[in-house]
Amino acid sequence: MKSFAPQGVCCKKIQYQVIDGCLHDVQFFGGCPGNGKAVARLVEGMDIILAMKQLRGITCGKKNTSCADQLVKALEEMEV
Repeated sequence: MKSFAPQGVCCKKIQYQVIDGCLHDVQFFGGCPGNGKAVARLVEGMDIILAMKQLRGITCGKKNTSCADQLVKALEEMEV
């Protein structure tokens, strides 16, 4: 299980696993629980490259990022 401390959003931590190039067990801690659960469910088993393409650049309100976009940042840190 990998852990990431997001920046500029309400959630305080994102946890996830990458198995054979696919996302699993994504969890957002803090922030809007409904949106976090929805994103986690939608990306379950998804290829990380596809997930990054779909989620990159999504904003939240007046913020220039979102929890979904921060998941992309976490995956980028893995040097995908």
